[in-house]
Amino acid sequence: MASSNHSNFCCAFRNWMAQQQQDLDELVAADPTATSQEELEHLRDKCIKHFKEYSERRAAMARQDAPCLLSPPWCSAFETAFMWVGGCRPSLFIRLIYCVCGSELDGFLRGERRGNLAELSARQLEMINDLQCKTVKEEDQFSTRIASLQEEIADEPLATMAKRSVGEWSGEVEAAMAAHEAAMAEVICEADKLRMETLKEVMRILSPVQAVDLLIAAKQLHISMHCWGSRREEQTST
Repeated sequence: MASSNHSNFCCAFRNWMAQQQQDLDELVAADPTATSQEELEHLRDKCIKHFKEYSERRAAMARQDAPCLLSPPWCSAFETAFMWVGGCRPSLFIRLIYCVCGSELDGFLRGERRGNLAELSARQLEMINDLQCKTVKEEDQFSTRIASLQEEIADEPLATMAKRSVGEWSGEVEAAMAAHEAAMAEVICEADKLRMETLKEVMRILSPVQAVDLLIAAKQLHISMHCWGSRREEQTST
């Protein structure tokens, strides 16, 4: 069953990465000086829809095998080392805004006005800062929950069962592990919900052209991290 789950999960991830690349190609092809506001909004909303669909797929996967999502075999060790509750930190979207804003600022100062992230208004910056504070606080709460789950391994009933019979499998052990996995699944689903809510809120703050700018940066980073991690493992395995 676990092997079958992992195969299906890997397939879902490969499909997600292919969707990411397709979305990225469409976003990059959209010239902000020639593309209408309505078209940019459509591209933005389509990306959000794809993210929501994948989150729903992950929720089903989490209920089948939560530990697999927390340490996904389809990701490189490099990628996994940067994961937070089975994915990216929600605040990463906000950090990317500041990163892209800084990299585009030189062009903005040269008069290359595109309505992009280099032109964030004071009100937008205030809203982004408020969202970052709120999101980081919620992330900390999730991190505490994960730490508690990890610490519970030393509590009842697993520690007692291990002391009584080292490594022996039983229905009691299976039930205890299933309960821990159910708790993990709940945290994963709620963390994915926070990722989704944060992305939507960021998209609401940004103009359509700014949203496209951010989505491009996010997808470029995600795809690159996966490629770099895989390449790194190829190099270290030879």
